[in-house]
Amino acid sequence: MTSTGTQEDVWMPIGLSPTATTLILLGVILSSSIFVDALARRTRLPRISLLVMVGVVVAVIQQLVLEVPDTRPLNGLGEPLVQVALVMVAFLLGGELTVSRLRSIGPLLLILSISVIGVGGLAVGLGLLALGFPLVVAVSLAAISVATDPAAVQETVRDSGDTRLRARLLLGIVAIDDGWGIVVFGLAMAVLGWVLAGAGNGERVLLEAAWELGGALLLGSVVGLPAAWLTGRLRPGEPTQVEALALILLLAGLSAWLGVSSLLAAMITGVLVANLSTHHTRSFNEIEHIEWPFLVFFFVLAGASVDLYHLDDALGLTLAYILLRLAGRYLGGMLGVRLARERQAELPGNIGLALTPQAGVAMGMALLAAERFPEYGAVLLSAVVGSTLVFEILGPFLVRRVLD
Repeated sequence: MTSTGTQEDVWMPIGLSPTATTLILLGVILSSSIFVDALARRTRLPRISLLVMVGVVVAVIQQLVLEVPDTRPLNGLGEPLVQVALVMVAFLLGGELTVSRLRSIGPLLLILSISVIGVGGLAVGLGLLALGFPLVVAVSLAAISVATDPAAVQETVRDSGDTRLRARLLLGIVAIDDGWGIVVFGLAMAVLGWVLAGAGNGERVLLEAAWELGGALLLGSVVGLPAAWLTGRLRPGEPTQVEALALILLLAGLSAWLGVSSLLAAMITGVLVANLSTHHTRSFNEIEHIEWPFLVFFFVLAGASVDLYHLDDALGLTLAYILLRLAGRYLGGMLGVRLARERQAELPGNIGLALTPQAGVAMGMALLAAERFPEYGAVLLSAVVGSTLVFEILGPFLVRRVLD
């Protein structure tokens, strides 16, 4: 006896689409930050370094296990997430540069800050050129070396309970150091573009560089002036958070569209809002509340961007960069102390070593430099990610040594 019926195939709604993959990866990355926080509290290791290591593990799985080195994590969503995180950081840095703060820190802080970044940047740039590294690599890393991780320094100083002049100076310097770094990096990228353009294209590239910097100042002013008046005038709560997030997204999107420096534009906007919005400070508070998830994506994706096949090529560069940056910070600090004649007895000669931690802004600059000069992107990213791990672990110990 035969059956006349037909048996239908069993259908299960299971399929891993690109959208599903992206959403799962987003959830996994954020979940990993929970375990990183717990591990950082137990081990006292910097959570930024641990997040970067999570990204390196992602790179190992992707490049060595799955053997798909050209696949970008998150299917291209990583780039806008990184851009938003960088704009948030730059905006908050601009908010630190108030007139009252600059007046209170005085010329002593400016002397030390300029001395450390000037000598440090020259030491890295000239040292790498002397060792035979390409001009793009030397100049890019010299500009990147200016940035300091304020969180690592602030946390270590506060844990020490030190309130002496040296501690106050360190807190003041790291509040403005990344601001200097953004300006120096923008100038360095503009100069590199002009130098590498050649005689025939020099004028065009010079105009592009002028627009990248001048346009950033213009965009920051165009967004920052009305934002300083408009933000915070609605009732507290959700509207203010919406205003803050809208400001960040507008800055990131308009900067990319107009081809100007997003870091400089966001910093200018932050400066204007901080100094002109006397009726509130909630925009900065709201961004601080939502900043961390974006930073988690940023640090993990920075680690995942390392090209493991070029690690051998970057090993010598990484070691040279670490040693030159340490030497430059030490010498810059010594020079700054000597220039501060009237307060010299209160300041240690090795104060520059307390400014060695390096994290988010430096890696953001490396990502931007890699995008601008893709032929050097792999080696630049590998060097900065590797050195960041070293500086984030070594930095707090050097801060404590300076404060002892």
